[in-house]
Amino acid sequence: MSLPTTYSMQAPPDMQGRRLTVDSIQLATHVSSGPTASGIGQRDPPRREPAPTTLDAVAETSYASCGDLSLAYQVFGDGPVELVWAGSFASHVELYWTMPEFGSLMEKLGTFTRILLFDKAGVGLSDPVPRVRTLDERAAEIEAVMDAAGFGKAALLGVSEGGPAAILFAATRPERTRALILTGTTSYNAAQSWDDLECDPAELRAHVARELGEGYVPSLEWIARSQEFGRAVRSAWGSGAALKCVLASIRSTRQLGTFERMCASPGMARATAEAAFRIDVRPILPTITVPTLVLHARDDPGVPVQSGRYLADHIPGARMVELEGADHAPWFTDPDRVAAEIEELLTGGHAAPAQSHRALRTVLFTDIVASTERAAALGDERWRAVLQRFSEITAELTQRFGGTVVKSTGDGHLTTFDGPTQAIRCAEALRAGAETLSIEIRIGIHTGECELLDGDIGGIAVHIAARILGHAGAGDILVSCTVRDLVVGSGAGFADRGSVALRGVPGAWQLLAVERHGARAGSAEAQLVSTPTPGPRSAMRRSDRAVAVMAKRTPWILRGVARLSAATGRR
Repeated sequence: MSLPTTYSMQAPPDMQGRRLTVDSIQLATHVSSGPTASGIGQRDPPRREPAPTTLDAVAETSYASCGDLSLAYQVFGDGPVELVWAGSFASHVELYWTMPEFGSLMEKLGTFTRILLFDKAGVGLSDPVPRVRTLDERAAEIEAVMDAAGFGKAALLGVSEGGPAAILFAATRPERTRALILTGTTSYNAAQSWDDLECDPAELRAHVARELGEGYVPSLEWIARSQEFGRAVRSAWGSGAALKCVLASIRSTRQLGTFERMCASPGMARATAEAAFRIDVRPILPTITVPTLVLHARDDPGVPVQSGRYLADHIPGARMVELEGADHAPWFTDPDRVAAEIEELLTGGHAAPAQSHRALRTVLFTDIVASTERAAALGDERWRAVLQRFSEITAELTQRFGGTVVKSTGDGHLTTFDGPTQAIRCAEALRAGAETLSIEIRIGIHTGECELLDGDIGGIAVHIAARILGHAGAGDILVSCTVRDLVVGSGAGFADRGSVALRGVPGAWQLLAVERHGARAGSAEAQLVSTPTPGPRSAMRRSDRAVAVMAKRTPWILRGVARLSAATGRR
């Protein structure tokens, strides 16, 4: 059970708004602290309280429930537009404010937005998780913090590795998305595994050219630098070496090391990077219907500018703005321009799209195998009882996994889900449920854009899922490669069934069967989900814990530490 908790202790008046330097880390004494339980066994209803609007005010840290997890979040600013910051795994909602550049950008954005910052599950101040999270689980976290903060329809700012989750959210929940802003992010990664970090950069360049086209290929020099960054994440997370590769404006490796350790454990950093290698959201891009702005530094060392250009070229109506700068974080890369472009998008009349009746959905079809033979063997009355019970099982399981039963198809059902992970888990449960009735079913699943009709759905994605079902045998759960690429980290295993032509659908389609017992031992997916992902406290040093405690509960002590540092000449 999680407690709805708010941190609200402030520094003494003479210390508020002051910045001190401790162990090479700039700390703002307005960091929130001091846990106080606002209720036992109950959750406070969302309420809109005045949010801080200047850096001299304290942004309170609250917690949102997401299943069994608690996610730390803050709200800043008093503008009319709601903006959700969907950041990377290098996130800590309180330590963010120790960077003056970040605070400056937030203050600018806060004049026209209410900004919702949050730490994803497993990083920063949020609960640890036993394994890396899937993309649709990350999208569900965005929805959870929006609900807790009382946000209705918000603009999403997807930063770095947080971009794909923001893309998925915008595609699956257009009714809650005002606009989409993407900065320093990508839909597809050049490196597909740790082994790619050691290969010839020319091989990676050739691979990207085949996948994306020559116009979206980074230079060999950029690829070599990105391999260095990946090696630092894998082997040196916590030393500052990884963030040093992508944040040129921060010269202190010690400061970056502290930030790394307090944001994520080495296991979480490795698992998140490995999952990012294999996530591919390119098929989702054409389904986005909200106004989209892509911001990218021309010399971004973390994600090449070509990735931003690909996003802008493949999201309908997206606008690309290339920024001068060589930092991965947007608050170091021309923050005045960043704020101005976001303000123009959100307040300049570009963020009021017509009501869309289309959205990304995962479509699942079931069908009872050899139904005619089974009906003849059982007789009409007993067969009707079997069909009725299977319909009840379908309704129960679909609801349990967050889906919607659209309609019966006679010997099966059409259901939809916001994300493919839950669809696969529901499919596995449906298969087991059918076996209790001594029947076999086959299942076809695809993720794509659907037309949302009155009590029904339509569109090419529905036809594709139906055609996939037609290739499934008894007991099979067949999926498209789009589904596979979106469930990285789920533990699901897939057997390649080859490429086929789907009647009425252009091109060849790779089909995969969901393995009955999860990913096979030794596979990339099995290794990923077995990677330990403890919370950041597991890797924090004593000095890190001292910084965290002082920043939360007794920031005025930092004044004395700063005086001592100045007296001894320590920098």
